[in-house]
Amino acid sequence: MPKDLLCCIINMYVFKYNERKVSGMSSSAKHLPSIDAGHYKNTASSATQTMPIPDIVKISMSQHIGAPCNPLVQKGDRVLVGQLIGDTDAFVSAPIHSSVSGTVKDIETQRNAMGGQDTLVVIETDKAQEMDPAIKVPEANNLEEFVKAVRASGLVGLGGASFPTHIKYNPKNIDEVHTLIVNGAECEPFITSDHRTMLEDTQDIIDGMLLIMKHLNLDEGYIGIENNKQDAIAKLNEEFAKQGLTNLHTFPLKARYPKGAERVLVYEITGKKMDAGVLPADLGVILSNVTSVAFVGQYFRTGVPLINKRMTVDGDAVAEPKNIEAPIGSLISDVIAFCGGYKEDPKKILMGGPMMGRAVPSDAMPILKANNAILAFSKEQAYIPEETACINCGRCHKACPFKLLPTAFADAYQANDAEKLSYLKIMQCMECGSCSFVCPARRPLAFINKLSKGVVKEAGL
Repeated sequence: MPKDLLCCIINMYVFKYNERKVSGMSSSAKHLPSIDAGHYKNTASSATQTMPIPDIVKISMSQHIGAPCNPLVQKGDRVLVGQLIGDTDAFVSAPIHSSVSGTVKDIETQRNAMGGQDTLVVIETDKAQEMDPAIKVPEANNLEEFVKAVRASGLVGLGGASFPTHIKYNPKNIDEVHTLIVNGAECEPFITSDHRTMLEDTQDIIDGMLLIMKHLNLDEGYIGIENNKQDAIAKLNEEFAKQGLTNLHTFPLKARYPKGAERVLVYEITGKKMDAGVLPADLGVILSNVTSVAFVGQYFRTGVPLINKRMTVDGDAVAEPKNIEAPIGSLISDVIAFCGGYKEDPKKILMGGPMMGRAVPSDAMPILKANNAILAFSKEQAYIPEETACINCGRCHKACPFKLLPTAFADAYQANDAEKLSYLKIMQCMECGSCSFVCPARRPLAFINKLSKGVVKEAGL
């Protein structure tokens, strides 16, 4: 029997075996769910618990897409809760505030999950949590003042994108934008922090939506929510009706990854297609994560900048999975300790979800603004089978939200063919990871797509 045919047959059997395991899995299964099967929302009913103030926080100056901030404090300075400790004049940026009161012990650098170097302000906490007297409830009488206040809050996209929100809320074509879409899909496995936001901070979400719609002069507001969160849909609908908010709506989505992706969500709600490089505003839409919107409502009520983060802590290596609220800059090790510690040595720790999250080298890294989850997996749950030969099954193409051709991308990347990659529309890939997830040969297709984009950019195409 030819070797290639034998590999094909073996891979088909392996695929069918894994497919059977997925179809019969439970919430305690040791393999990740299929793209539209169970989603491991183990902590959906776990109310948020507030983590105690840790002894040390390390607040990164790189917490958003764009230019990192410059530290505004020095070693030995005493800082207060909400005090501005980092900023920059760069356009794509957002200021950074202290999440604790205490003393700056050091300004250090640390390698981040992407391999670069971050500057960290290390603060020894005094546990007093003394608030900065400069904090006050912002006033906004027009769009310019609203955008300025949002920037001052330090808000970035809290769904994981970490794009400075004040830029998103001030599009150049403001007169052509009429719809607000709030992303409450939360489609990644394990993560339930947005779900808890919708249940626990419902009024903040409503207030945030109304503020955004008022200052941007938007007509309608929609919250896209996967239909595995019926309690959140019901609660929001109840409040909309009770408060007579006829221009706010929930939009149930099929519980299938990646419904929460920007381009997918805009299409689901408006029917408009977003090609690569097109912004939601170009289609008349402002799109914002539900936790970001809730923070807008909270900030204009309290004046307290972005200093805490709600996140899901889960994975089979965690003793007590739960949803928590932690000071930004808390170390992952302290977060895990609050969740009962490790019940076995973690093989892999992720910031974010298993599809688009980033693996970190150790639990000595700090929590960032956009961290919506910390997942710690055992050797068994983190296991990835060895890559084998492609069997041309077409599963990657079928799973792709845009029906792209990941195997063709891989071939063109191998040949360093930038023109072919561009012709095949590699830039349309949003790196959701669906192709890698369903591949029976376990090829790292999503990562190859990421590298392929670099080839096209380098060629200037």
